[in-house]
Amino acid sequence: MANILIGTCGWTDRALLTSGWYPPGHRDTEGRLRHYATRFPLVEADSPYYALPTVRTTAHWAERTPDGFRFDVKAHSLLTGHPTRLSALPEDLREHPRDDALLTELWTRYAEALDPLRRADRLGTLLFQYPPSLAPGPTAEAFIRTARERARDWPFAVEFRNPAWWHSARTLPFLTDLDATAVSVDAPTLPPTPLVTTPHLSLIRFHGHSPHWGTGTKEDRFRHTYTPQELAEWLPRIHHLAAHTDEVHLLFNNCCGDAAAKAAETLQTTLLTTMLPRPRTAGRGHGGWCPPAAAGENPSHL
Repeated sequence: MANILIGTCGWTDRALLTSGWYPPGHRDTEGRLRHYATRFPLVEADSPYYALPTVRTTAHWAERTPDGFRFDVKAHSLLTGHPTRLSALPEDLREHPRDDALLTELWTRYAEALDPLRRADRLGTLLFQYPPSLAPGPTAEAFIRTARERARDWPFAVEFRNPAWWHSARTLPFLTDLDATAVSVDAPTLPPTPLVTTPHLSLIRFHGHSPHWGTGTKEDRFRHTYTPQELAEWLPRIHHLAAHTDEVHLLFNNCCGDAAAKAAETLQTTLLTTMLPRPRTAGRGHGGWCPPAAAGENPSHL
């Protein structure tokens, strides 16, 4: 059975900070991450999508989390073909033509920024989330393959927002050939199919079921409160992924208030009571079974 890690997409979302989920004494920059890491063994770092982090920042992330903790890190928006503001680029690159040379330089700086996570064994995977505008076809495949070649020595996961990718018989063989993890999703208009394209990692992102998906503000698109029944319906799919990969990452992106954290906590409790008789706990490494979490231990590392 795979190592199952549960967490949320981000830990500094403004709505989460104002929700009261972080207790007094743990609301500063350092305290928030340290507290988060006592509750979950996995987090998605989404800020690099908007701007490159500094080496100092990612070194702090590594220092403030325990052994066994993992960061899944989103790729910068330009690397995945999203519209990108000039202010999201390093100042010295803002006047550069938006060509392959710019993407290569941006990748080089992105990789350098993440090196502290990699050296500290905190990196789960890079997450390349491609926009709805990227439709399947030879041009899109070449774009993704070039990105994978730049990141050839890195773990690499792909999420498609254009559902046409999942109606193409080419998609899974294409990602398998790239040694890229196919990201399964729970979201309107996208198929809730458990996808396995690499033996080492599978990943599900739970975006919620907002009727404003694809049209509203960020808060509207991801506003959803998961019910225990909704999460229970995913258990067979999680079983499937856990039977076919070494590690499963489950990330909640219904980021309004503390909805994502509460959903993650509900799912970890459900898995502890219905799925795995002897769950693994944070800080115990990745080999073998461990006894159930004792008081004070992180129960979301299954």
